[in-house]
Amino acid sequence: MNKFPIRVYSKKELALCYFPESTPENAVRHLIMWVKQNDNLLTHLRSIGYQDRAKAFSPHQVKLITEYLGTPDGYE
Repeated sequence: MNKFPIRVYSKKELALCYFPESTPENAVRHLIMWVKQNDNLLTHLRSIGYQDRAKAFSPHQVKLITEYLGTPDGYE
């Protein structure tokens, strides 16, 4: 298995990693729903500068997301 690359991702790009069979709009909605349902993740993301209207996730934010939600299928 490939290691999931931790880098800057647009919300759409990261969402499609988690939901590759969805439309981009639905994938983003699902990912944001997962983030908002995880209070610890959302609190941690906001503490490092995440804003709901941001178009992208920083590498640090992506690392947190994968720690809390796991890596997308096909990655370790």
